Amino acid sequence: MELERAREDVVVAASAGATTIALALFSGVAGVVDLATLPTLAPLAVYAAYLFSRKGGPYGSIDRPRTWAIAAAAVGAVVLVVAAVA
Repeated sequence: MELERAREDVVVAASAGATTIALALFSGVAGVVDLATLPTLAPLAVYAAYLFSRKGGPYGSIDRPRTWAIAAAAVGAVVLVVAAVA
């Protein structure tokens, strides 16, 4: 594995992991929202999609690690907002 590819994987994994931890903290420790386990793990699904989409094929200009990291954070924000409204 080349070093640049590993760095890209770490960026996306760190974003998905940090968002998942933040959701768990908002739900469990802070008690801000009441989240079940599956919605809390939603940002990790973005990371899984990133990993499986990187196996091959044409990559567009939007398919960058930064975009995937932002998508993981956005999914976490959506989960938080939906849980707060519901």
